[in-house]
Amino acid sequence: MSSIFIGELAGTATLLYLGNGVVANMLLKNTKGNGTGLLAIAACWAFAVTIGVFVSTYFGSSGAHLNPIVTIADCIKSGDWSLFPTYIGAQLIGAMLGQLLVWLHYKPHYDATDDAGAIRASFCTDPAIRNTPFNFISEAFASALAVVALGTFSSVEHGLGPFLVGILVWGIGLGLGGTTGYAINPARDLGPRIMHAILPIKNKGTSDWGYAWIPVLGPAAGAAIGAFILTLN
Repeated sequence: MSSIFIGELAGTATLLYLGNGVVANMLLKNTKGNGTGLLAIAACWAFAVTIGVFVSTYFGSSGAHLNPIVTIADCIKSGDWSLFPTYIGAQLIGAMLGQLLVWLHYKPHYDATDDAGAIRASFCTDPAIRNTPFNFISEAFASALAVVALGTFSSVEHGLGPFLVGILVWGIGLGLGGTTGYAINPARDLGPRIMHAILPIKNKGTSDWGYAWIPVLGPAAGAAIGAFILTLN
């Protein structure tokens, strides 16, 4: 159990350090990557997932979930929820740790940025158009697709598995990410949002807790939908 916890924590921290690192690089003031756009963000998140899977398996989590929707779908399919708290706890703490690294890495640029929306966007997601039902649908459908696609991969931790996961995330980002920023990962959004709330960041504004439930419950609903679809085969 300890190996799973450490592996999930390390892998998710790596995922967030690289993934939100590219968002900070694009949005914060006076960075080398300022204004590079969605293509760079989608590519780096894809690479971050791939590298995170390798890190997670190295440190002992053979499943390398890195995402509560994977854990939820796996528990639904197997009927075994005994390791659910271990996976979810490690993913949430890992996401918070990874975001802390992003903040430390870009600290002078956070200090130089006065756009509260840009600062928050380097922590957590928000919708391009705020429409609660459709924001929820976007997160749920994209997450369901992710779960179904992952279910077709024979082995995530060996061979081409990590690269296939990265390609999947790349495709979701480019094809479906324009509505909500494709959280598709409750820990990825909630952990950094908590860090946004507690870190001493200049000009940070609010953490937008009114929206925060959508990137948590939307992907969770998508995980249940995806798991159900997989049982039909």
